[in-house]
Amino acid sequence: MKHVIIGNGPAGVVAAEALRRADASADIVMIGDEPEPPYSRMAIPYLLVGNIEEKGTWLRKTDGHFASLRIREVTGRAKSVDTAARNVRMDDGTVLPYDRLLICTGSHPLRLPVPGIDLPNVHSCWTLEDARHIAAKAKSGARVLQIGAGFIGCIIMEALASRGVKLDIVEMGDRMVPRMMTSKAGGMIARWVEAKGVNVHTDARVTSIRQDGEALVATLGDGTEVVADLIIAAAGVKPNTAFLQGSGIACETGVLIDERCETSVPGVFAAGDVAEAVDFSTGKRLVNAIQPNAVDQGRVAALNMAGRTTRSQGTLAINVLDTLGLISASFGQWWGAEGGDSVERIDERNFRYISLQFLGDVLVGATSIGLTDHVGVLRGLIQTRTPLGVWKQLLTHDPMRVMEAYLATAQAQSTAPVAEAIH
Repeated sequence: MKHVIIGNGPAGVVAAEALRRADASADIVMIGDEPEPPYSRMAIPYLLVGNIEEKGTWLRKTDGHFASLRIREVTGRAKSVDTAARNVRMDDGTVLPYDRLLICTGSHPLRLPVPGIDLPNVHSCWTLEDARHIAAKAKSGARVLQIGAGFIGCIIMEALASRGVKLDIVEMGDRMVPRMMTSKAGGMIARWVEAKGVNVHTDARVTSIRQDGEALVATLGDGTEVVADLIIAAAGVKPNTAFLQGSGIACETGVLIDERCETSVPGVFAAGDVAEAVDFSTGKRLVNAIQPNAVDQGRVAALNMAGRTTRSQGTLAINVLDTLGLISASFGQWWGAEGGDSVERIDERNFRYISLQFLGDVLVGATSIGLTDHVGVLRGLIQTRTPLGVWKQLLTHDPMRVMEAYLATAQAQSTAPVAEAIH
């Protein structure tokens, strides 16, 4: 059996290893399009902070790891997929035949339609090569403008702030991390960040960038000018699906997959940031570009490729963020469910916040700031769809009792069968 995996990020690596465990004799090829060992993009900020060296970003740090598993690594870019002939054509003309194909091509940073976006010292922060350029310019005291304050943007911001730069953040939304946080929570994070010395511009966008001597000048929509030595564009990503045109593999925002991580073409699977799966909470399709999701989909896809029927529970929004020391999290339908109700508590002075979203007596979404003890509990209640019973009403009066609710409902579920047996 010949397995080809396009992509060597977390989804591809986990899938390749799972395939080898499931099938000792399979021919496994894993393709990567960068001249680096397989690495985690989510580790790049730690590299910029200085906590790790480049090797610390590698997904597997033992020399010869993939060779020892007889996983053949190919460096290059997939140009097209012929699902009728069952092969992958590479940019250099090489053709790789397959029996099962896994698409783990991830995503790429959006190119902003801004005049001057291609000037020197304007970079994304997506690859190790990007990180090298940024590290060379983001020295202590350097002026840095970052475009985008989403989840990835805030992780990059953390790394930049640790380097002692003078930092401006421009976010087109009305708050920081607008696709992860409620309005009040996002506003609270912005106030925290500003208190740490970062200039935050929300409801703003960069309309042009020009060179002024050695410096860059970014003009905002209201005419404000921000002078910078380095500009980082972190305004979102898009799945890498262009090479699939004409393949017959159904794509919308990403590659459409079912609960087995199989695409519309039998024998072709997809996982990670390129995959568009059914959401656990809403039943609707979305691309959920987080590493835990990528790893789980890679495992599920691999087992099915090896003939071991396995189904995913569905992708779940799981966001945990450290923003200059302030921990925030959101899970599931953090924005609320149609026909549901909610409760919210805010402690502005101490930067504490919690929002719970219910549908009936089930917790379907949550947002928290500064409440690290609650993170696992909130995720657990949402992912298990635990009926809260009387605890639903108690939580609407005091959402901070969520730990009690978790323990009480867990105990009730564990003792219910015993009680029924005694009865």
